[in-house]
Amino acid sequence: MIESNHQVRLAARPAGIPGPDTWRHTSEPVPEPDAGQILVEVRYLSIDPAMRGWINDRPSYVPPVGLGEVMRAAGAGCVVASKDDRFAPGDLVTAMTGVQEFALLAAEAAIPVDPTVAPLERHLGALGMSGITAYFGLLEIGRPKSGDTVVVSGAAGAVGSIAGQIARLQGCRVIGIAGGAEKCRWLTDQLGFDAAIDYRAGAIVDRLAEHAPDGIDVYFDNVGGEILDAALARLARRARIVLCGGISQYNATGPSWGPSNYLSLLINRARMEGFIVFDYAARYGEAVTQLARWIADGRVIAREQVVDGGVAAFPEALLELFRGGNTGKLVLRVRD
Repeated sequence: MIESNHQVRLAARPAGIPGPDTWRHTSEPVPEPDAGQILVEVRYLSIDPAMRGWINDRPSYVPPVGLGEVMRAAGAGCVVASKDDRFAPGDLVTAMTGVQEFALLAAEAAIPVDPTVAPLERHLGALGMSGITAYFGLLEIGRPKSGDTVVVSGAAGAVGSIAGQIARLQGCRVIGIAGGAEKCRWLTDQLGFDAAIDYRAGAIVDRLAEHAPDGIDVYFDNVGGEILDAALARLARRARIVLCGGISQYNATGPSWGPSNYLSLLINRARMEGFIVFDYAARYGEAVTQLARWIADGRVIAREQVVDGGVAAFPEALLELFRGGNTGKLVLRVRD
């Protein structure tokens, strides 16, 4: 067995964008499992905007990563040793592995995956938390109806790209907001969005007025800030706003941008609701089964952007999210 387990640990809590001093690269012996445990060789790591919130020392839906701890991350990999009857060496699983090459886990913390259904990395994206978030956020919080106009921000990202396609399957008119002409073309030409708005190319509120002249029925928000404010200004009567994320605010060093157009909620009798995907844990199987069917029959397109470099490349991979450098699900390859 390989003797070293390379890891990335949280060294300091950053103000603004995480820099090199935020992280400490460590190595330690590969552990052996005890009764009820498995050892997983991590092959892929999920790179998620939520990671930025996990390293803040403030109340949230999960405790912050502690200083000196291995950075929290969802991973996919192969069981290499098991002391639990539920798993055998060679089994593929997903779990919260952390940013490291080998993860020692309680067997109940691992989810088996079928490699014949999809590539392993897809179980971190469209068939993992990203797809599940899109599924429940749109269908349970947004509650789209056929004929609705649905607008998705961060539409070329892991969650937004799936949410928009699910809305299209519900018979909705779908408008995506993304950064750059290439991403916008991907949304319309490949994913079937009815329109795409490049937020870098003019006033968002004017483009929303052009593409949603009768207002927005469902707004799926991954961005927050100025784009959320623009969407509030264009709501239809009884609109639903799904608060999934606010990546534009995650690295803010001053007060977060609060929506100045919030009275539109009152005027239009609209609803704005946040959610956390963990609230739907008992129904994950439902989402994955349906998403797998849609992907298999071509009605939903899943895309993973895989970057190489092992765990040492994690700090730079995380920054790609905040540069808007990814299209689809960003995944770090740890080992072949």
